[in-house]
Amino acid sequence: MRAYYTADEVRAAEAELFTRVPAGMPMRRAAFGLADVVARELRERTGGVAGRSVTLLVGSGDNGGDALWAGSFLRRRGLAVRAILLSPERAHAEGLAALRRTGGRVVPAPAAADELRADDLLGTPDLVVDGIVGISGHGALRPVAAEIVAGVRCPIIAVDLPSGVDPDTGAVAGPAVTAAVTVTFGAYKPVHALGAPHCGRVDLVPIGLRLPAANLIALEHRTVGADWPVPGPFDDKYTQGVTGVCAGSATYPGAAVLCTGGAIAATSGMVRYAGTGAAQVLAHFPEVIAAETISTTGRVQSWVFGPGAGTDSAARDRLAEILATDLPVVVDADGLTLLAADPSLVTGRAAPTVLTPHAGEFARLTGSDPGPDRVASVRKLAESWQVTVLLKGRATLIASPGHPTYVNEAGGSWAATAGSGDVLSGIIAALLAHGSDPARAAAAAARAHALAANLAAHAATTAGAPISASPLLSHLRAAIGTLRELAA
Repeated sequence: MRAYYTADEVRAAEAELFTRVPAGMPMRRAAFGLADVVARELRERTGGVAGRSVTLLVGSGDNGGDALWAGSFLRRRGLAVRAILLSPERAHAEGLAALRRTGGRVVPAPAAADELRADDLLGTPDLVVDGIVGISGHGALRPVAAEIVAGVRCPIIAVDLPSGVDPDTGAVAGPAVTAAVTVTFGAYKPVHALGAPHCGRVDLVPIGLRLPAANLIALEHRTVGADWPVPGPFDDKYTQGVTGVCAGSATYPGAAVLCTGGAIAATSGMVRYAGTGAAQVLAHFPEVIAAETISTTGRVQSWVFGPGAGTDSAARDRLAEILATDLPVVVDADGLTLLAADPSLVTGRAAPTVLTPHAGEFARLTGSDPGPDRVASVRKLAESWQVTVLLKGRATLIASPGHPTYVNEAGGSWAATAGSGDVLSGIIAALLAHGSDPARAAAAAARAHALAANLAAHAATTAGAPISASPLLSHLRAAIGTLRELAA
């Protein structure tokens, strides 16, 4: 798994590291790694390194020191290096001296934005290195820095994190850097998942930190693939898990089709459907066993309720009947609206329960939107209701009481389309029927779902094209296969 550490956790680990190694060594390790990434990017983007030009945006913290030291290493490789000092009197002294010794050019930034001519200050670099603020920085870029960044016309490589993006929440409250690459040191930080659109590709440079168990983690592709349930030599349709789906209606049959399809594609067991959308479900998936009511559905090992199921009293009764069982249950869409009106349906439930809200549904459940600290918000709901909560988004979060929070950074927003959540809830329910832990099932489902969306979007073009939920569903098996190949 990939682990993410808060600014406080990283600072504590760095303090311990400084007791074991000579002064200045961690920064030089970090800077050497940064310089190596810059050189590699230059080679890939321009075809060479020597003779190219890099501009450093240097703040007052250690990230500025990292940038200055990296600049000195790049000078030795034959690059022209210009450092713009945003706080000249507080620039890292040793890093600044190292850059000057190697012939780097140092330019102080003006004190006020109205004195600034960004083009003249920046020059015409092939790459810009953002060393403005580090993990101790919060809030938007200050006016002078914001003006300089706005004037950049080439790719930016961020030092540790993009300046102006919160290190722990990924929130952006104003002007901020959008990097092509972020080079982080010692550990991944929450911003690298939660603020991914600003980070670009994230490269990790080890510097020898000793880190505790993380509270924010991501399942790697190969882990998801290795754990995905497939038929064993002695399995039959019952031993692989039987999923119950109560979704859709005569009014919204598509939700039933998508949710059931997600469950079918996820595992090789059996799917039973209960509801008034049976005709459309069977037209798409004749292998499904359909019934009109929950009581006549037959034995299942998990339930999913909600997509297109309605919010009237009859729908509430069906949800209550399902939640009264001792089976794992996924509640999505209309089911969440019913829970928002009557949380007692689920609070105090002993069996595993997974709620899958988007931001609007989360607000209905809790009375407020997730806010900038989405991790704290999803953990609070999970603890308060004693359920597993999957909060949808490009960075999907899965919180379960007493356990680390999972994050799945999708790498894009191709799955942001109507009906895709119906597919996701069906996948989760199928993994629960197989016996998976609720949070891990939700995290694995989110990873497969995101990959299916990416595969669907790029099926006909390398640039990607908009998709709907149906092609996402049709690429789910290919996504699972790809995950399993990565684990082989």
